[in-house]
Order: sequence, then structure tokens, then C-alpha cells
Amino acid sequence: MTVATTTNTLVGLLVRHADDNTILCQRLGEYVSGAPELEEDLAVANVALDHVGVAMHLYEYAAELDGGEASMDNYAMLRSEREFTNALLVEQPNVDFAHVVARGFFFDVYQTLLWAQLSASTDERLAGIAARAFKEATYHLRHSRAWMLRLGDGTAESHRRVQAAVDAVWRFTGELFVAVDADSELVAEGIGADVAALKPEFDRIVDATLEEATLVRPSDPYQATGGRSGMHTEHLGHLLAEMQWMQRTYPGATW
Repeated sequence: MTVATTTNTLVGLLVRHADDNTILCQRLGEYVSGAPELEEDLAVANVALDHVGVAMHLYEYAAELDGGEASMDNYAMLRSEREFTNALLVEQPNVDFAHVVARGFFFDVYQTLLWAQLSASTDERLAGIAARAFKEATYHLRHSRAWMLRLGDGTAESHRRVQAAVDAVWRFTGELFVAVDADSELVAEGIGADVAALKPEFDRIVDATLEEATLVRPSDPYQATGGRSGMHTEHLGHLLAEMQWMQRTYPGATW
């Protein structure tokens, strides 16, 4: 693998993980003021800020490697729906608080494992970003898991809602562990993460949490994919239209 090819592949990896965090940040930002209590509104906002912070560091590194007109803002604000490579899970809408919790919980388990592995990357810049992100993801998981238990083992209504949310978003979790073919060399070189290898520990944590929360893991084997290659659900286009409106309406605006 040539240096140029390695660089291009690393840019793809960085942007992919940045996209995950950017899109989830936007979703959480939409939900601020919608949580069931003021303290939770603040928590949602803080988690969103953590995600955008990680995305900025990843985009910044990718832009330095990519060169040309690449920049943090251009990655986030000037790419089309088909150019985003985020996982389908993070673009799913905020149906209700239970959906926000379930979506967040599954993603938090994944990211905790992902950042732990990338913290040992042979790329020192990526390892440093991952190490910081791991600390934040650990908190996110503690928070979302606590809500899974509280809702699942709470009232009949909270149990019904969070079970419905788990059933709805579960089909988008499998994609998180589908390896991108181009990443194989990065994994071999110790730069990237072997996401497929994270699945057993993800299942263990999820199964233990669902059992404690008196929730049932969905039995439907179907898993949706496509986000990593730019094929998204109908929700992403609407999200980007809102997120990118200012920059596309007033290109290059500064304040």
C-alpha cells in the first residue's frame, strides 16, 4: 500500500467517524428543551457538545491530510447526503425520549469499544483523539445505560416506550460492525480499528443491560446497511437541509 493510498484511506476513516459524531450531535441538538426534565436537557446538550468536539478534531486531521480546499466546515456543511458516510443509526429521528435513550445507548456502547481500540493506534494523532473521546464516551454510556434501566424497569408506560424504541432502532446496530474493505490495510498496520472484533463485547454489554432492564432483545434478524457507502434513510436529507441552511444560503459567511 503506497503512502498516498494509506493517507486517502485514513482520511476516509477519520471522516466516517467524524460524520457519526456530527450527525448525532445535530440530532441531540434538535432535542434540547424536549427532555422530560431540565437536568436532562442540560445533559443532552453537553453530550451533543462532546460529539461535535470529537468531530472537529477528526475533521481537522482529515483536512490536513487531504489538503486543497478541505476544512472542518467544508466537510460538515458543503457535502451532500450521498457524500456523508455516517452510520444509519445516528440519523434516526427523535421520536420520543425513549428513542433518544435507546439510540444513544447502542451508539455509546459501540463508541466506548471503538475509542478504546483506537487509543492504541500506531497513528499518534488518532490515538490522542481517541483517548480523549474514550473518556467522554465512558460517561455517555454510564448516562444512557442508567436511563435504559430506569425506563425499562420503571412504569408500565416507560417500559412499553423503551421496548418500542429498542425494537425500532435495533435494525441499525449491525452496520456499526461491518468492516469497510478499504480499512483492511489500516487495521493490519495497527492504525485503524477492527470493528467486527468489537461485536462480541457489544453483545455482552447490551444483553446484560437489556436483561437488567427487563427488556427483550429483538429477534428480527434484519439489519439495515448503506450509510457507510452514502446510501441513507430518508431522514438524513431533511437533517442536512436544516443543519447546512445558513452556510449554503450565505456561502463563506463569517461573524
